[in-house]
Amino acid sequence: MKQNDSITQKVRHALRLDRAMRFVFKAAPGWTFASMILVLVQGVLPLVTLYLMKLIVDAVTFALTAPDKNAAFWHVAILIGLAAGVALLNAVTQLLARLVNEAQTLTVTDHMYDVLHAKSIEVDLEYYENPQYFDTLHRAQQEGPYRPTQIVNSLVRLGQNSISLLAIAALLLTFHWLIAIILFVAAMPGILVRVKHSGRIYQWQRGRTPVERKSSYFNWMLTGDVHAKEIRLFGLGDLFIRRFSDMRKQLRSEKLKITRQRSTAELGAQACATIAVFGSFGFIAYRTVHGAITLGDLVMYFGAFQRGLGYLREMLGGLADLYESNLFLSNLYEFLDLEPKVKQPTRPSPVPRPMRQGIMFDHVSFQYPNSHRMVLQDVSLSIDPGEVVALVGENGSGKTTLIKLLCRLYDPVSGSITLDDIDLRQFETSALRREITVIFQDYVKYHLTAQENIWFGNIEVPNEKEEIMMAACYADAENMIAKLPKGYDTILGKWFEDGEELSVGEWQKVALARAFMRNAQIMVLDEPTSALDAKSEYQVFKGFRRLMEGRSAILVSHRFSTVRMADRIFVFDGGSITESGSHDELLRRGGKYAQLFEKQAESYR
Repeated sequence: MKQNDSITQKVRHALRLDRAMRFVFKAAPGWTFASMILVLVQGVLPLVTLYLMKLIVDAVTFALTAPDKNAAFWHVAILIGLAAGVALLNAVTQLLARLVNEAQTLTVTDHMYDVLHAKSIEVDLEYYENPQYFDTLHRAQQEGPYRPTQIVNSLVRLGQNSISLLAIAALLLTFHWLIAIILFVAAMPGILVRVKHSGRIYQWQRGRTPVERKSSYFNWMLTGDVHAKEIRLFGLGDLFIRRFSDMRKQLRSEKLKITRQRSTAELGAQACATIAVFGSFGFIAYRTVHGAITLGDLVMYFGAFQRGLGYLREMLGGLADLYESNLFLSNLYEFLDLEPKVKQPTRPSPVPRPMRQGIMFDHVSFQYPNSHRMVLQDVSLSIDPGEVVALVGENGSGKTTLIKLLCRLYDPVSGSITLDDIDLRQFETSALRREITVIFQDYVKYHLTAQENIWFGNIEVPNEKEEIMMAACYADAENMIAKLPKGYDTILGKWFEDGEELSVGEWQKVALARAFMRNAQIMVLDEPTSALDAKSEYQVFKGFRRLMEGRSAILVSHRFSTVRMADRIFVFDGGSITESGSHDELLRRGGKYAQLFEKQAESYR
């Protein structure tokens, strides 16, 4: 039943031209209107050209027997001049059409990237941990930027060819009704072939998206800087190249097979059309020989048939293009129709500022989508205003997941999280997140200037050095940045020209400074000093203590030199809190915390 519903939805998407048209008109209304005007002009000009050619041939035929050949020739010359003017006008309109089409295509493509980017940041974090989402995103990125323009171009060609075809068909009907019927019959086999194989290639592409993405992943690893060191140290290059080549070979072989079958079918369709063209030519020549029509009529009618066949093919081909483009554009619609799982409240409550009662996790449980393992089980804890708490425990015990729930990147499966007794789900997500500053252990390295790297922590304030330098000072990063070639204007990383690479510890200081930029009530530091030496760690927490006046903080760390500064410590084990208290209280109890502390202390003795 679900499969049938999915197929029905895809068919419904494939038949929707209005959505693609709205994309194009919204992105480039002026260029689209100009394109429509040019369509009308280009649709009429071919018929004018044909009629002038008939008049020229008839005038030349008359001139051969005319008593005053000079006068007869001037009549021919005037007609040739008119034909040249029409040809020049046609050339101008074609050049303008190419210019308009290029401008429209570039504008719409850029607009579609904006649409894709906006949707990408709108969807929840849950989607980014789901392989089906990445398949959907990959297909949308492949089709989204150019398919809407292709649809509009198909409609433009369809309109132009329809105008020309109607005029040609009317002309052919004045000669013989049979020629008009042959014209339509000759074009049909080729169109049927296109429609059939469009469906085949669409189904093939959807089925092969995971393989396409995996080959792209190997390409990214082989060509990017993230894996460069390890690939060379472990000698993985040749292995990854083989795997990439094998996948591309498989994809290439399957697509070429479909293309060969399509080419064979198109050859048969082309043979039928050729027979129809020359059969019609024979019939027109027969009527000319028997004096039913003039020589000029012969030229006009045969030219009309040839052009009419071309227009009909292009018109029906445009319909096939529309079918194909809308079929593939359903991949974009599938992505744009994704709904956020973290819902916004209809009437959001204002976020209390300042907090008066603090944060409360009340019997919170959580498991990630598409997983059967409970990451958090019945977790309850509170954080008072101005209090610093620490979360400790082994990897995978649920500490970072708790932070994600606090930031509403996910909602709990059961239980609630409140701020001053108001459920987080009653706040507008963006307003809540403005009150939280976070540095995750997998912090981002922005290959931009040092100043921008820090300013990104709070883009609502002016990008001025005074506040940025203060944040850098709190993170013990000011001396490191001062030694860079251009100071705060130095580009970090090696992706762009004149960039300076930093050590892991230096990057972490920059990330800390970014977190310190935000004037938030809640600060979350997930392994904030894991890459820093003891001296740098001391300096960071010296600044951290000054910064924390009036704020609440959550520290997630394996380093007990960091953890012991907290007012309270919560020990996580298997997704549950097993102990809580101050550093000294937990040591006296001799439980899990004391065991972890003792093991770490042994390495320093």
